[in-house]
Amino acid sequence: MARLKARLKATAKLGRRGGRRSSIACCLLPLLTLSTGGCVEQLLSIDSDPSGAVVVLNDQEVGRTPVTTSFKWYGYYDVSVRKDGFQTDKAKSPVIAPWWQWVPFDLFAELLPIRLTDQHFLHYTLQPITARLDDPNRLLRQGERLRGELETGANEPRTRPVKNATTKPATRAKSASQPSTSSTAESSEVR
Repeated sequence: MARLKARLKATAKLGRRGGRRSSIACCLLPLLTLSTGGCVEQLLSIDSDPSGAVVVLNDQEVGRTPVTTSFKWYGYYDVSVRKDGFQTDKAKSPVIAPWWQWVPFDLFAELLPIRLTDQHFLHYTLQPITARLDDPNRLLRQGERLRGELETGANEPRTRPVKNATTKPATRAKSASQPSTSSTAESSEVR
């Protein structure tokens, strides 16, 4: 009997230690799974024709085309693409979330043990500046011509004459027989 009690105590001690170990393992296993889970990488690639243009994204310069940058938020981005000798292209470009980034799917996408990549592409074609727009003498001549038109009144608005136009007074003249307005009537009653 004493031997049996000693064995039971020994297994109870092992069981307690084994129980602690199994509870620690049960806690660490989900934490390990969550920490090794994948995440979503969000990339925005901007390209232009011709390449080598400076890209400004929401008032921050991100580089020269072709450029790839990471982003955090979906929505509309103010994009400005400029290069010497070409007209600057400014646009509000949409960056829309894929279905797996919508609530509640985004939670599962973050917990998957693989890395997901959401990449958006924007392409801009820059137009060359023509000599006509760039010629300062042409702009001066056009400004002088417009100033002359303003001074002579050549561009005065032309309106059609109104037929049988009469002006009627908006209010009638008050006579002694007409009652006074309500505010003065109230003030005379208070007296």
